[in-house]
Amino acid sequence: MTLNARIELALHNPHLQRALDANYTRSLEKRDLAMGALPNSALVRDRARAIRLEALRNLDQYLVQLEAQVTARGGVVHWAANAQDAGEIVARIAKAARARLVAKSKSMVSEEIHLNKRLQADGFEVVETDLGEYILQLRGDVPSHIVAPAIHLTRADVAKTFEEKLGLPAGVTPEQLATDIPLLTSMARKALRTVFVGAGVGISGVNFAVAETGALCLVSNEGNGRLVTSLPRVHIALMGIERVVPTMADLEVLLRVLSRSATGQNITCYTSLVCGPRRAQEPDGPEELHLVLVDNGRAAMLGGELAEALLCIRCGACLNVCPVYREIGGHAYGSVYPGPIGALVTPALGGMREFGELAQASSLCGACQEVCPVRIDIPTMLIKTRSLHLAATGGAPVWNAGIKMWSWAMRAPWMYRLGLRVAAWGAALLATAGPLRLPGPLAGWTDHREFPGIASSSFRARWAARQRAAAAAARAAAKSGERWEF
Repeated sequence: MTLNARIELALHNPHLQRALDANYTRSLEKRDLAMGALPNSALVRDRARAIRLEALRNLDQYLVQLEAQVTARGGVVHWAANAQDAGEIVARIAKAARARLVAKSKSMVSEEIHLNKRLQADGFEVVETDLGEYILQLRGDVPSHIVAPAIHLTRADVAKTFEEKLGLPAGVTPEQLATDIPLLTSMARKALRTVFVGAGVGISGVNFAVAETGALCLVSNEGNGRLVTSLPRVHIALMGIERVVPTMADLEVLLRVLSRSATGQNITCYTSLVCGPRRAQEPDGPEELHLVLVDNGRAAMLGGELAEALLCIRCGACLNVCPVYREIGGHAYGSVYPGPIGALVTPALGGMREFGELAQASSLCGACQEVCPVRIDIPTMLIKTRSLHLAATGGAPVWNAGIKMWSWAMRAPWMYRLGLRVAAWGAALLATAGPLRLPGPLAGWTDHREFPGIASSSFRARWAARQRAAAAAARAAAKSGERWEF
């Protein structure tokens, strides 16, 4: 299904529209209040950007330092060049652990490399323990937002899913369940407790890894992150190589802007620092810690024109403010990373020919750059992505021919004047039955907007007529002996 077809489905889905409208106004208000209350927020954002730039400029050094620090604390570091390598590494670790049940915390990288399918193909039972991800897994659905994966669903959707998959609690009607959020939460908690206790392997993402200390930082508003990283005997942490930060002081700055931009909180409910496996004197924690550093196209991005997109800290603020995303949701993008930042990251990682068209799903209003906590110039890179996609695909023949004709006409004044006359005549003909609607391949321009009317005469023609009238008036005045000034 094409991007345009997916967009049409989303726009004509009233259920989706209600779910999106109910969430985004609230998200924006909370973000604005939280950032507004942060002292010197503009300077903090500048510092956050500088930290991310420093990490990318010296990424090789910081990754080597991170590996040394994680290893010194008893962890094992694995390097994955692509999605296949990452999946094989995780499967190999899980097999060595003799685990059949795998508990997962939320991880965008695991979605990117399609880890669940890879592990399930090897016979592992994989359970998502983040509430939103768990709901989607029960439904056979995929995330539609970087931070809030089930944001496209309503409470009624969740209640129906739980009723079908977990059963209706005794004495509770479907109508009651749909309005009782604490009951829905308790149902998920009860189902997931056995997973936490029985899992032999826990898999998590990594929000940031600190090169200075080897600490892996995870932020969450649910306790599942800590359970996944501490109860199973083996903890596997998946991390894109760009998520490293130089020092603990740098981490503190990034945490200030991450939670405020993502959820409108000063800090998330759980901010965890994982520093290796359990020591001999510690009562809990995993016996093994494995950090899988995933490249999967990121190193190639560093040398390209979309490198700045790697500054992203996955807060999702650009999605919440984007007028296009707020109308079509995440599934219309057909990629793991939706929204403005996804329109950059997805083509860069997955292929410009296959995904470059995502950059067209943007009004280029600049709101995404305004809210980005690290000030990524998303609009400029969206334009560049459009150019790169055109170069990769060659463009549509009909549009290429049209642009060539337009370019030729703009260099030939007589053709330009002729084109204006033809356009004015055609517009008048098309507008006789109502608002102007363009025909054929140009119809998309007027599906949702009125095309401005074309003047019956051009500016040049009107100016020439005015000059002729002025000259005639001057001659007439001269004959009559009157003084006339133009």
